[in-house]
Amino acid sequence: MSGAEDTSETHQAEAGVGGGILSGIRVLDCSIAMAGPFAAQRLGDLGADVIKVEPPAGEWQRHAPAGGAAGNEINVSFLSLNRNKRSIALDLKSDDGREVLRELVATSDVFLQNYRPGVAARLGVDYDTLSAINPSLVYVSVSGYGEDGPYKMRPGQDLLLQAMSGAMLSTGRDGEPPQAAGQYLVDAVTASTAFEGVLAALFHRERTGEGQLVTVNMLDAITTLQMQELSVFTAGGVPQQRSAEPHAHVYIRSPYGSFATSDGFIVLAMPDLEELGRTIGEDSFIGLHTLDDSWRLRDEVFAKTAARLATNTSAHWLDAFSKTSIWAGPVYGYADLVNDPQIAHNGTFVEYEHPTEGLVKTPGFPYKFSKTPARIDRGAPLTGEHTREILSELGHAAAHIEELAERGAIAVHATLDNVREQLGGAVSADGTALPGGSDAVLTGEGAPEQAAASAADGSGSDAPAAPAGVSAQRS
Repeated sequence: MSGAEDTSETHQAEAGVGGGILSGIRVLDCSIAMAGPFAAQRLGDLGADVIKVEPPAGEWQRHAPAGGAAGNEINVSFLSLNRNKRSIALDLKSDDGREVLRELVATSDVFLQNYRPGVAARLGVDYDTLSAINPSLVYVSVSGYGEDGPYKMRPGQDLLLQAMSGAMLSTGRDGEPPQAAGQYLVDAVTASTAFEGVLAALFHRERTGEGQLVTVNMLDAITTLQMQELSVFTAGGVPQQRSAEPHAHVYIRSPYGSFATSDGFIVLAMPDLEELGRTIGEDSFIGLHTLDDSWRLRDEVFAKTAARLATNTSAHWLDAFSKTSIWAGPVYGYADLVNDPQIAHNGTFVEYEHPTEGLVKTPGFPYKFSKTPARIDRGAPLTGEHTREILSELGHAAAHIEELAERGAIAVHATLDNVREQLGGAVSADGTALPGGSDAVLTGEGAPEQAAASAADGSGSDAPAAPAGVSAQRS
């Protein structure tokens, strides 16, 4: 059936969201893992109606382990990347499922996917197909290495991109293996790049009425992040030069890095050597001022600085440096960060109550708007939690929704209150009974385990065996 006409104001009201800077914008999020979902979440934080399109069994990351911080059923990483979204569960390998998606596209502003190359076309959700339905659509495709080219089928995995981009060779000391960032750096910067691309394309559409294709790849994102380092290299041809310091950039004044004190660690960043020498009692630094001095003597400078700093506490040295122009700071663990008074003052972390996972504390919004603040209107959705709601908005009758569920084209979950009433007990995050309860409430085919296996082994025409933005814990 064809979808009912929808206006920006209508789907804003239906989503229960208002007042955000992107209110009235509808986003279809067909991505998985981190890079795509994180970009879509940031749009939702700003008020967009983000609809997460999942297979009937749910995105596989819902059920993957996450560093021991397991929820009832939903992976904590999934919770952190999918707030402010509704969920519709569709089988895009079925004709009925694809028809529902096409109806959604006709009422949407943004379509975001990170399928491996070729999958979108096989599913009939490529840019040419969807832009013919909705010419004003902003279509965002996230890949590992690019839509075409010799590496297009390589797995788009964070660590692989950190290594290939040269970033790892710039980190770590001479004689030691190159070091990766401890975070999913490439996923994160790719998400930010996609987010920026969406905003720019929406601004262009506001002025011209034109939608367009926006392609983002992880390789370009992490390469562009090294704008300064690579520009220095291309201008002078000087490669990274590893030393005793944990970086390899020729334009950074030594010492630069982390140092052990008698009770912990601190960092120093490019101090004047003479001022540093006077502060730590290293007379051999007196008279050394130039970048050439610090670079030529970097191993000696680093070793002597390390020896001096090891003789006293972090608090002692940070107090001493605070009385100078030397840049120095503490090395935090996450417990230190979460409880830091500046973090509390900034309101960096936000808390909200999730219906099945309880109190969730997570980083909030890195931008603050005086007129249209970002906010959390809902936590991460249950699989297919809003399938009925969204199909009703499109004009589907209740009986037809049940027919689609019986044919396996969609998955429909009862509301949590109804499920609890029917089962008389605890309910998991996906609307199914926890051990000891009755049968699952899920209507439609598939199980989370099957979905995870399909994604992992690449079976099925739309299984994203190596989607862009899959990080190490999710490989």
